[in-house]
Amino acid sequence: MTKILVADDDKHIRELLALFLNAEGFEIVEARDGAEALRIVENSHVDMVILDIMMPHVNGWDLCKAIREYHADIPLLMVTAKGETVQKVKGFQLGTDDYVTKPFDPLELVMRVKALLKRYRIASSQIVQLGELTLNRGSYQVTRGEERISLPLKEFELLFKLANHPGQIFTREQLIAQIWGKDYEGDDRTVDVHIKRLREKFAGDVPSFQIETARSLGYRLVLA
Repeated sequence: MTKILVADDDKHIRELLALFLNAEGFEIVEARDGAEALRIVENSHVDMVILDIMMPHVNGWDLCKAIREYHADIPLLMVTAKGETVQKVKGFQLGTDDYVTKPFDPLELVMRVKALLKRYRIASSQIVQLGELTLNRGSYQVTRGEERISLPLKEFELLFKLANHPGQIFTREQLIAQIWGKDYEGDDRTVDVHIKRLREKFAGDVPSFQIETARSLGYRLVLA
């Protein structure tokens, strides 16, 4: 059974989320603050974390950062009263996958939870299908039917990263760190250059997918 950790200092929010998520067959573990949530993540297996930002002891920002230092494969969904763009940018920079602002519709949150879990299951695969395109991470090959398409390594890795997490926004900083490495000393605008090249090369595949610019945030690949 999929285990979801709900970290929020508001008892009513925890109970509400547990009610709707239990009804969908998820196992729920509750944490009253960020410190308790971090202990749970460090000492037991959880498949996803839903966390509030404004929590005592360890806030949501620090919790998100701490989880990402050790667990790159756990979906993180932030639930908070703060809805300004700058708050969303900070959340994505620290590694959150999605963002819901209070007050929220519990049914919408359930759908977002399911979408994130599905996205991460897709991410575990070494082969991604984008319409007629097939991306093979094992061989670094891109094919369209019988046609083999040659891509430079960084372009392939960038396209595969976006395609492996459809709908997820990646900031330039995240893409630089994950593809070029944390020690990369070049301008992060190199991401823009590589995105432009990918868009040009796969313009004919636009009906199947698009690489969108998320204003003030970064990029995401959206399936048709």
